[in-house]
Amino acid sequence: MPIAPSQYDHDVRTSDSEFPASDRTRSEDYLWTLNFGPQHPATHTTLRLVLTLDGERVVDALPEMGYLHSGFEKLGEHLTFNQYVTVTDRMNYISPMANNVAWHCAVEKLMGIQLTPRCQYIRTIIAELARISDHLLSNGAVGLDVGAFTFFLYAFYQREVIYDIFETLCGARFTNSYTRVGGVSHDFTPLVVQKIRDFVKTFPKTLADMERLLTRNRIFVDRTKGVGVLSKEAAINGGASGPVARASGVPRDLRKDEPYLAYADFQFQVCCAAAGDCYARYLVRMQEMRESLKIVAQAIENLPAGDVHIGIDQRTSLPTKKQVYSTIEGTISHFELSMANRGFEVPCEESYMGTEAPNGELGFYIVGDGSESAYRARCRPPSLLHFSLFPQLIRGHTLSDVVAVLGSLNIIAAELDR
Repeated sequence: MPIAPSQYDHDVRTSDSEFPASDRTRSEDYLWTLNFGPQHPATHTTLRLVLTLDGERVVDALPEMGYLHSGFEKLGEHLTFNQYVTVTDRMNYISPMANNVAWHCAVEKLMGIQLTPRCQYIRTIIAELARISDHLLSNGAVGLDVGAFTFFLYAFYQREVIYDIFETLCGARFTNSYTRVGGVSHDFTPLVVQKIRDFVKTFPKTLADMERLLTRNRIFVDRTKGVGVLSKEAAINGGASGPVARASGVPRDLRKDEPYLAYADFQFQVCCAAAGDCYARYLVRMQEMRESLKIVAQAIENLPAGDVHIGIDQRTSLPTKKQVYSTIEGTISHFELSMANRGFEVPCEESYMGTEAPNGELGFYIVGDGSESAYRARCRPPSLLHFSLFPQLIRGHTLSDVVAVLGSLNIIAAELDR
């Protein structure tokens, strides 16, 4: 059953209730245009909003996403299935581990690969740690934008703790490139396990401190309650997902509705709210961090033994050093995968795999043609759909509400790349 961390009733400020039609249709002589971004600090990244204002009131907004042309999807047609994981790091660069997992889950679905139990648990753990890290930045940035600087510092310190875990695991703090077809690049060491256990023990206290700082703060509540309201119907029609949709009363979570990896083994709840405003999105993310921590705690204490990759039989993942030096199969597999750049048996089929990323449904549509690279690699990023919802959320509000609404959507510009 979904839970509702914010079942509150309050008056919602809307353009229809506060601004009569006669005021909204004033002569264009009274309106003026303001470019918000791409260098405004509250955009957090290279976003541009062309705002039409009537004094301090936003009459309309035009989101522009044409500032990043990295060709992420086209690169998927030229790089191999393992090489492309480095590109996924640069999509939602706030939670790259979740991107790694999403990409290789899609590749493995296309190839019909079943992961080992240990690999499934490891991927689940890193995906949930990435979710916590992403939510910390999202809520921390919203707090910073409306003046809660101390809350921002609390959030970023915990992100550093998670970065330290990732660095111990794979040597990289930010762009991890951790997953591989059929497995992961590094197994958990005792030190990694201990650091995760320490985080599970210490994080709840910090999260409680953060809630006491902001959840009932008068300034923060006034700046976010009733602002940027997204109705349940509009969320469904607009393709919203993740915390944005769940804050509007849409109880969809792919971890529950279409379980993948090891999520079916764990007890956790889907966090929902009813109001659909900036405050509801903040509360949903705060509660989701607690649920993610439950998943991590269950997974780390029940981590299966065994290999973290499917082995050399299917020749999709690199063999261990022992296999390379002691068996002819291991030597041949290593040569074909590392030097000859061949060995994958990719069917000439197509598939789509969606995962519950921190921002919403992150999916990859892949068309295989039997080669080492995808014939077509299409990404379904949550930020692209959420950014398109911004105009209807901000109309009728004041200019100061722009930063609160934009921050609550947690738009990552690199996910907008087409």
